[in-house]
Amino acid sequence: MKNIITTTIFLAVGIVALQAQQQPHNTQFMYYKLGYNPGFAGSQEAPCVTCIYRQQWLGLDGAPSIAVASFNMPLNNQRVGIGANLFRHTIGITTMYNADLAYSYRVRLGKGTLGLGVQGSLRSMEHDFAQTTATQPKEQDGSIPSGMRSKTLFNFGAGLYYNSDKGYLGLSAPRLLENNTDFTDADVVVSREVQHVYLMGGVTLPLNEELSLRPQALLKYAANAPVDFDANVSLAIQNKYIVGLTYRLGGDQDGGAGESLDLLVAAQLTNNIILGISYDLTLSAIKDYSNGSIEASVRYCFGKGDATGEKEYVNPRFF
Repeated sequence: MKNIITTTIFLAVGIVALQAQQQPHNTQFMYYKLGYNPGFAGSQEAPCVTCIYRQQWLGLDGAPSIAVASFNMPLNNQRVGIGANLFRHTIGITTMYNADLAYSYRVRLGKGTLGLGVQGSLRSMEHDFAQTTATQPKEQDGSIPSGMRSKTLFNFGAGLYYNSDKGYLGLSAPRLLENNTDFTDADVVVSREVQHVYLMGGVTLPLNEELSLRPQALLKYAANAPVDFDANVSLAIQNKYIVGLTYRLGGDQDGGAGESLDLLVAAQLTNNIILGISYDLTLSAIKDYSNGSIEASVRYCFGKGDATGEKEYVNPRFF
């Protein structure tokens, strides 16, 4: 019975993905902005490496998981930023490997900086049909491929990202080409990549010398799909610790309470390292079959320090 339920769920997920949200999401989007917007490259004013691991829908066989490594750094006196993303995303019998290279030209605008970014990406999609089961021998059904099928796709995108000491705002479309994602030899196109548009923003609101409030949001839009929206409010303590709560819109197609309610905690362990952990309490109908989702992130930023030797990390900001 459990296998039937799991198969039904992922068939539904797969059908929706043909014309809806195809990009994996993560709760700690504020630590993985380069994955959404190439204009972010170089905005941290120091070389930074971010690693993220997410396991979605705990306890459900074949549930999505994602592992990410992201790097970006400024060049040419902060006027240019470069970056790269590598990630592995799995769901059911599908494994996707993705590599992005990003370039951003940064110009002063008011009290902040505007990054104009472009990126190119390669994506390898693999379907392991050997993991599937059928009600009759597979060799009797020519529509079911055998073994491993794979396809490599090129894409490109662009984005604008503005940041200052007070906050940030970004608009991007990281994958503009609508590539054919079918694994069939027929001429009919059943599925293709869908353009995704992201709008993100956040501000810092000082409460006193020890505390500040940091509301942030990420809006995700894809044609023929419900709008996804993450709204986060975090409390920063002494500029070293963060406790936050995120509400994710989406979930069931027939409405409901939304997709999830997420708790996030983060800490600046040293002047160079930030560690973040989050847990998603699922609100949609799939909550009956899973135990929520977990995500962990770590970011390391390089810095030479100042003349006093007290500062190892250049401009340590959570944004």
